[in-house]
Order: sequence, then structure tokens, then C-alpha cells
Amino acid sequence: MVEVGLTHFLVVSSFLFAFGLYAILTRKNAILVLMGIELLLNAANINFVAFSRYGNFGLNGQLMALFVIVLAAAEAAIALAIVLNIYKTFGHVNVDEIDNLKE
Repeated sequence: MVEVGLTHFLVVSSFLFAFGLYAILTRKNAILVLMGIELLLNAANINFVAFSRYGNFGLNGQLMALFVIVLAAAEAAIALAIVLNIYKTFGHVNVDEIDNLKE
């Protein structure tokens, strides 16, 4: 029977981080870029909780993960409002074709 250790959490976190970074760098759709950012934040949360558990840091990792979750919720609300404004103005949400929001 294999015991789950810190290495397993770090591997999962690194895959999530890599997928999130890939989504941010290769996608044109703003919603998919936001999903990539959420993957990056989830990878950070896994690291916080794993190091808190295996590094004997007490509850500091869980508190930081909770703070990141609240931050991600606020970021998602503001970012979706911006995406809706972009769609209303331009008719699409392709980030490489948006040059201004002034008009």
C-alpha cells in the first residue's frame, strides 16, 4: 500500500500549475484565460495545505488557502464583469483582438 506523501501533492500541484500556465499562454478566449488563473490559484492552495501538513506549520497553510479562495472569488466576480463589458462593447471575448475599452 502506497502512503500519500508531500511528493504526491507537489506532483499534482505542478501539473495543475503547468496546465493553468498553458491555458493562460495559449488561449484567446478571456473565459479560458480566467480558468487558467483559477488553476494556478488551486495549485498554490494545494502547496499551502501540503506544506502546512507535512512541514508542521500549524494551521497557517489552511488559513492562507482560505485567503486565496476568498481572493479567487473576488477576482472571478470582477473579471466576469470586465468580460461582460468587453462582450457588450466588441461582440466577442478574444483577448488578442481587444485593443481598447475607452469607446
